[in-house]
Amino acid sequence: MEIKFIEDTHNWDTALNLLPQPHVLQSWAWGAFKARHHWSPQRLLWGSVEYPTAAAQVLIQKRGRYRLGYAPKGPILDWNDLDQVAHILSSLEAYVKKQRLLFLKIDPDVRLDSSEGEAVVALLRQRGWRASFEQIQFRNTMLLDIRPDLDTLMGQMKSKWRYNVRLAVRKGVSVRRAEGRDLPALYAMYAETAQRDAFIIRDEAYYLDAWKTFMDAGLAVPLIAEVAGSPVAMLILFHFGKRAWYIYGASRNVHRQRMPNYLLQWEAIRCAQSLGCTQYDLWGAPDELDEEDPMWGVYRFKVGFGSEFVPHIGAYDYAPNALLYRIYAFLRPRLVALAQRRYWAGQSENV
Repeated sequence: MEIKFIEDTHNWDTALNLLPQPHVLQSWAWGAFKARHHWSPQRLLWGSVEYPTAAAQVLIQKRGRYRLGYAPKGPILDWNDLDQVAHILSSLEAYVKKQRLLFLKIDPDVRLDSSEGEAVVALLRQRGWRASFEQIQFRNTMLLDIRPDLDTLMGQMKSKWRYNVRLAVRKGVSVRRAEGRDLPALYAMYAETAQRDAFIIRDEAYYLDAWKTFMDAGLAVPLIAEVAGSPVAMLILFHFGKRAWYIYGASRNVHRQRMPNYLLQWEAIRCAQSLGCTQYDLWGAPDELDEEDPMWGVYRFKVGFGSEFVPHIGAYDYAPNALLYRIYAFLRPRLVALAQRRYWAGQSENV
């Protein structure tokens, strides 16, 4: 089965939505957004638009003399069908060589805690794919089944979480859909959160472009929590197919005792359900369920809403030239660490 290159929005998203568990990072909108930020997307389809077998949006970037490929949360296919998986992997391996990529990274949402996941990992290793030295997205996530009615979903939450949702309402927190003119304020909260929690973010233009791209495509709903008309927390709800994602969120340092984030998550659940979604992906969880993990606090917050911890197989790379790949894998973390030191040094100077 030959690869077809799809070059229009409708055909790509139509085919993607006919496959199992399509992901928003494989959508046309994500590739179009990344194309404005130093990546070149290629949309690979196996089968036809009406009867697709698999799909992979590959983002290609040139770094120095090398070309790298990344299929974020792809490829999309039936990972239970190992014969089909083997065929698609073989096709991707040929594609990597033809495109002269140093390597191709994939990180599909395949559960590790299943016989399917074990079989896929075994097949990847057998074919020469390596567990990646660099995990771009979170390896694991938290999933909430939002098919039940709202009363049932509220009842599945931990009692303290239900109390905090109601407390936020009593304390004057309200949540509304944000508009385009609100996006700078949402970024300001995101930047404040990054400074408080010590994580690196990009410049404002990058996020405003991402959020507006998906809002314009009808694939994102920004929610903003306010107290007396003043913004205190925000959340960008992405959705594609039957799943919604909580990818970006932030809060200010003021009014935290009013629990705006609890009400914000509840409104996101209500919104996702109204959009016809059946799953809410809270995007990001610890690598291991260990209280020493840096994301343990994040896990405790998300699990309180009734979500399930879902471990994934993680990222895998295919590299035709093993030596060049090992050299790059050795240098890349050191370059990233240097860039991070420079970033935090710059932040210190701006305080």
